[in-house]
Amino acid sequence: MACFDICYPKSNRDTTQLNTTMRILLISTLAFVATSSFAQNYFGDTITSAGAMSGHDFGHKMHDVDSMPAKVISRVITVCQVKGCWMTMDLGHGETMRIVFKHYGFFVPKGIGGRTVVVEGMAYRKMIPVDELRHYAEDEGKSEEEIQAITQPKMELRFVAHGVLLI
Repeated sequence: MACFDICYPKSNRDTTQLNTTMRILLISTLAFVATSSFAQNYFGDTITSAGAMSGHDFGHKMHDVDSMPAKVISRVITVCQVKGCWMTMDLGHGETMRIVFKHYGFFVPKGIGGRTVVVEGMAYRKMIPVDELRHYAEDEGKSEEEIQAITQPKMELRFVAHGVLLI
């Protein structure tokens, strides 16, 4: 210890320790910010946009089948305003698709309406009963009048996503 005291006087050791602490804090902060920025773009499984078909092309392919696995890129129209537990996607020509999340295992931010996303999972058609349609309208924040105006079930294109990527 005596050699350390001679070679590094106490005032220099305090400065060295402070500089080391500051470097560690800076590196930790930068790592956290970098990781957080990327992590917020993925929900559920980590996916990429490689191989994604446009919403328009996907809509055409779904006309011929009842279900299929797919990766789709398109614009978000609406998001559940209660939890972010579902969203609708634009398929072009006035067609939309409701996306729900596998095993209710993740949610998306409520403010991503209008953003472009990639979803990967399984698409299928389903007849949606009136009570479920009204529930979705309520989640969207529609008025009581608009909710009560829903009186017929609706065939809907559904998508169970295991991953979502915000573009």
